[in-house]
Amino acid sequence: METFPVIDLSKLSDEERKPTMEMIHDACENWGFFELVNHGMSPELMDTVEILTKEHYRKCMEQRFKEMVASKGLEAVQSEINDLDWESTLFLSHRPVSNMAEIPDLDEEYRKTMNEFAVELEKLAEQLLDLLCENLGLEKGYLKKAFCGSKGPTLAQKLATILPVQNQTLSRD
Repeated sequence: METFPVIDLSKLSDEERKPTMEMIHDACENWGFFELVNHGMSPELMDTVEILTKEHYRKCMEQRFKEMVASKGLEAVQSEINDLDWESTLFLSHRPVSNMAEIPDLDEEYRKTMNEFAVELEKLAEQLLDLLCENLGLEKGYLKKAFCGSKGPTLAQKLATILPVQNQTLSRD
């Protein structure tokens, strides 16, 4: 079985640039997606985002999820859903307008970290767009300009938590 493409961005600055650009081209043409590694985003920042997202979910979202399940009457079919995982999501919009002020229960550390993460993510997205321009023979910045629109770039995150339903009671306790 063929594995999906993994692109190592650290290989763009040396003799491996051409094969790396070919991998990006192939991934776009044949897969439609790829994983980026060695992209320059701080592992500590990414770990903090993960920890704070899980903490936010644990403190604020888990009970809401259970209430939603109960309100929809899903506890009645508990035996049929024991082996399924559910996904709870948090959608944060950063650009052109942030929605973080509208989301209840986001503490200040989480807001600050997510803003920092958005800045780093935007830098990475711009770098990736320029690589795609290069691969397509377009002038640098062409795709960024095309995707910006009149209000600037759009940047948002969907943060998901997978909830194992197995061995959980989804009842109104």
